[in-house]
Amino acid sequence: AFSRMTSRPTTVTTPQIMMAVNTVTNRRRNRRFAGSGGVSMSSNRISFVIGAAPPARLDKAIARDVPEAAALSRTRLARLLEDGAVQVDGIVATNPKARVAEGAVIDVAVAEAQDSHLEPEDIPLTIVHEDDDLIVVDKPAGMVVHPAPGTPSGTLVNALMFHCGDSLSGVGGMKRPGIVHRIDKDTSGLLVVAKTDTAHQGLAAQFAAHSAERAYRALVYGVPDAGDPRLRGVKGASFEPGNVLKLTTQLARHKTDRQRQAVLFDGGRHAVTRARVLAAYGTPPVLSQVECRLETGRTHQIRVHMAHAGHGLVGDPTYGGRRKLPRGALSEVGEAAVSRFNRQALHAAILGFDHPVSGAALRFEAALPDDFAALLAALEQG
Repeated sequence: AFSRMTSRPTTVTTPQIMMAVNTVTNRRRNRRFAGSGGVSMSSNRISFVIGAAPPARLDKAIARDVPEAAALSRTRLARLLEDGAVQVDGIVATNPKARVAEGAVIDVAVAEAQDSHLEPEDIPLTIVHEDDDLIVVDKPAGMVVHPAPGTPSGTLVNALMFHCGDSLSGVGGMKRPGIVHRIDKDTSGLLVVAKTDTAHQGLAAQFAAHSAERAYRALVYGVPDAGDPRLRGVKGASFEPGNVLKLTTQLARHKTDRQRQAVLFDGGRHAVTRARVLAAYGTPPVLSQVECRLETGRTHQIRVHMAHAGHGLVGDPTYGGRRKLPRGALSEVGEAAVSRFNRQALHAAILGFDHPVSGAALRFEAALPDDFAALLAALEQG
C-alpha cells in the first residue's frame, strides 16, 4: 500500500518532471455521514438511516444519505437499485421514484468488484505521482487512452491495469482505472486517473466544474496578437489583458466528417480556450509557441479553436497543420524540422487539482517530450 499524505510541504523532482504540492492530513476521518442514526458497513453490505426532509424520490434520498466512505456514485446506486440490491426497512425496493420517509433503514448489498474484461499489458509508463487513490502519468504521443474498436490493446488503460494490479479497488463495480479526462492519441502530457470510486467521483466533479487547472504548450502558425485586425473579425475571438487570446464558441461533431469537431454558435457544447504567446520564430515571425489554458475540456478543443482563429497547430493532420511558409523566414534547419514534424505540436504541460480524498492542492508539470523540444531547438537556431 502507498503511504498516506502528511501535513508538511513537499517538493518532488524527477528527471524532466517537477511536482510542487502542499499536502495535508487525510480529512476523511473528520467527515460525518448525511443520514441520521447508525451506519454499518461491511465488505459487501452498507446500512444507514434516511435523514430529515428526504428528497421525494428514493434514488435521490439514497444518493444524498449514503455514507461517503461507501464510495458509491449516483450511477452505481441506480444500477444497484435496478438490480434489487437495495432494501428499505427490510423490503426489496427497485422503483427509483418511490417515496421514502425519514428514519427508514436502507440496506445496500454491494458485490465485490469484478475483474475487468480489459487485458493488463506490460507497457512502460512515466509515473509522475501515485498514491492509494489516484495516479498521474505523463502519456507519450502515439498512445491511445482507452481501448476502442479500432484500438483494442496497447492503450494507457491496458498499461495501468498491469501497473496498478491489485491496488485497483474498483470503479463502478469493476476493477479498472477510472478515466476522468483524456488527451488525443498524438498529444503528449499529463493525465490523472482514479484508482477508487471515491477518487473517481471527486475528480470527475472537479473536471465537470472546470476547477482543475490544465495548461498546454503548442506550436502554431502565425503569432496571435491583439493588434491584428484579422483576428478582430474572427467570431468568438477577443483579447484579455496581457495579450491573451480568448476563444469562446460552441463545439460539436462535424456534420460530414465524423472524425472532426466543428465550431458553432448555435447548438453544440460551450467551449472556452485562452492562448498566450510564449515565443515567436522567424524573420518576420511565422510561428509561435503558445500556452493554451482550458476553461472547458471538449474533444479536440485546442486544435479546433486555434484553427478557427487562423493559428492552426503545426503538424495537425486533421485541422490543416501544413502550410507553406514565406521563403527565408526560417533557417533551413528550422524549415526541415517543421516539415518533418508528423503530429500535432501539442503537449499537456500542467495539471492541477485538489486531491479527492485528502483535499490537498496538487500541481504537476511535465517537460516537453524529446520530439517537441528538438523542434523548438531547431527553430531557435534562426
